[in-house]
Amino acid sequence: MIQFLLNRELRTEQRLDPNVTVLNYLREHVGKPGTKEGCASGDCGACTVVVGELDGDSIRYRTLNSCLTFVSSLHGKQLISVEDLKHDGKLHSVQQAMVDCHGSQCGFCTPGFVMSLFALQKNSDGHDEAPHRKAKAQEALAGNLCRCTGYRPILDAAEQSCCQAKPDQFDARQAETIAQLRAIAPKDIAELNSGDKRCLVPLTVADLADLYSSHPEARLLAGGTDLALEVTQFQRALPVMIYVGNVAEMKRIERFDERLEIGAATALTDCAEALSAEYPDFGELLHRFASLQIRNQGTLGGNIGNASPIGDTPPLLIALGARIVLRKGENTRTLALEDYFLDYRVTARQEGEFIEKIIVPRASSRQAFRAYKVSKRLDDDISAVCAAFNLRIEDGVVTDARVAFGGMAAIPKRAAACEQALLGATWSQTVIERACAALAEDFTPLSDFRASKEYRLLTAQNLLRKYFLELQAPEVETRVTAYV
Repeated sequence: MIQFLLNRELRTEQRLDPNVTVLNYLREHVGKPGTKEGCASGDCGACTVVVGELDGDSIRYRTLNSCLTFVSSLHGKQLISVEDLKHDGKLHSVQQAMVDCHGSQCGFCTPGFVMSLFALQKNSDGHDEAPHRKAKAQEALAGNLCRCTGYRPILDAAEQSCCQAKPDQFDARQAETIAQLRAIAPKDIAELNSGDKRCLVPLTVADLADLYSSHPEARLLAGGTDLALEVTQFQRALPVMIYVGNVAEMKRIERFDERLEIGAATALTDCAEALSAEYPDFGELLHRFASLQIRNQGTLGGNIGNASPIGDTPPLLIALGARIVLRKGENTRTLALEDYFLDYRVTARQEGEFIEKIIVPRASSRQAFRAYKVSKRLDDDISAVCAAFNLRIEDGVVTDARVAFGGMAAIPKRAAACEQALLGATWSQTVIERACAALAEDFTPLSDFRASKEYRLLTAQNLLRKYFLELQAPEVETRVTAYV
């Protein structure tokens, strides 16, 4: 069985279909229809809820897309929906701000906006300067769409609710909620089982390895932002899942002298904080990866494991020389990330093997790393081309070159001919043009609805030129902001 708090009510579930999403659980199982379904794919934010987790002696609140979240992932946590905000007959301050600022029109998207504002308020101290406050509000609301185009008053509501925040019932009952969460903290392997479908919830890497060896047919569930689409979009039930989000060892970020070790189940939100300290471009790109709701759920291991040719993190990690640790039972092996991808959606992972951690070299002052994402929208969009360049230039000569692209082949891939054209050469415009020509030897991209093959190749070449210009004149850098 699993246990979680529905606001303050203890819920225990055992015979529930593990394919039930939090959205459908709220609407159909507990009679809370305030949370709305807009797209069932994590794009519109109408289904936004807030999940609270213990973080030491406090509670960390994060927004999630309930349409992509399976109920099993709530084990040991607190779920807050829009119905829980009103208290003693009075609207919560974020709801009142939406009223005062006329932020609701048709109202369908409003519950999602309200929940994003609630989390924003909980994660704000009210002392930020106006530009920073505005940027945080825009980031928090970027995953919520309003078809009535009411963004200006909604941003006004964000300003009011964060600047004029008052203690609420969640603050008053925080100690009580912490005690409840500690009482239901997972202590052993949990399971949801509806008879023909099951989801197992291990607590340790050893438990996960044992379960996956016993059930190699199981689908590993971390953030679920990709896996859940099989249920919500393709109507395919998943018979066996193993949820890895409660494995604490796989959610750690450990810092060593020469490397970072990032657990595969670490949310992209947390990865951004760690990686941006080493590689600012990596952090900036993760801010454009997707909405905050998706980044709160999606994991670094998941973005690698699904082996998409347009995943944003693999090209950057490959350019940095990252490695992954794969585990099967008690055995582990370490593999260069570039060797993990074999063909379209085909990887070197063996049956019963899973990604345990990602090893990323720490930044060196001798290397120049830059990353660029080209997409049709600036925010919350899939890349047409994603490029990462990591060169070492000593005394005007390129002594090391790692260049990787996503969206240019069936897999995230290094540009071997391009690298060869750069290695040992004098850093100059002439050499860059030679390396640009070599990209045509490295890639024969496809045309699809995001971009034509000609556009992709020209864009890849232009991004290399952009990299050269930025290193020549760093004061005019416009990194990571490229879009069609």
